[in-house]
Amino acid sequence: MYTINGEITNQIEINKSIFITYLKHVESVDEAKSYLKALREKYPDATHHVSGYIIGKTGEAGHYDDDGEPSGTAGLPMFEVLRKNELTNIVVDVIRYFGGIKLGAGGLVRAYSKSISTILKMTNLAPIIEYNFLEVRFDYNFLKLIEKVVNEAYIIKRHFDSSVELILKVPNYELDEILAKIKNLTQNNAKMRLLDNYTNIDEET
Repeated sequence: MYTINGEITNQIEINKSIFITYLKHVESVDEAKSYLKALREKYPDATHHVSGYIIGKTGEAGHYDDDGEPSGTAGLPMFEVLRKNELTNIVVDVIRYFGGIKLGAGGLVRAYSKSISTILKMTNLAPIIEYNFLEVRFDYNFLKLIEKVVNEAYIIKRHFDSSVELILKVPNYELDEILAKIKNLTQNNAKMRLLDNYTNIDEET
């Protein structure tokens, strides 16, 4: 799955109708709803606010709203573009100002699809990486060896007492490799455990 960083906006004109697209990274349904509410307040005179959001690691929470456009011509095709690009943790609002020329069902589908497709080409999609927090304890004589095989960026906490304790933030796809390397370097003498509750860890600054 992918997402975007921050917020991006773009405007296109189709047959005198103006389509203003806002796309933003969010972390929850409540955040998405608050964002959409703020845009309605910012553009209270718009003809339509066609919106949608996809939230969750697998995109399990999704919703779209045609906001008065004919069913199947606005929210759904826009939503399908987001799904096709495997996006999640994202909210979109396509704000339309009617220009006096009716686009028809097919024209609306193309217009809203183009609004999303165009703005996606303007930003880099960022892969969503799941991380594991790993506590590692070992004797001092292994420290330099372990630091050579563990990416410095993964070390978020160091503690020194009778032994060395490291807290590592490791991408899920590298976890097995890191575990194997540490076991090999320490002749299986390192104590390692995954941390289920890591929200209170003070990361190094």
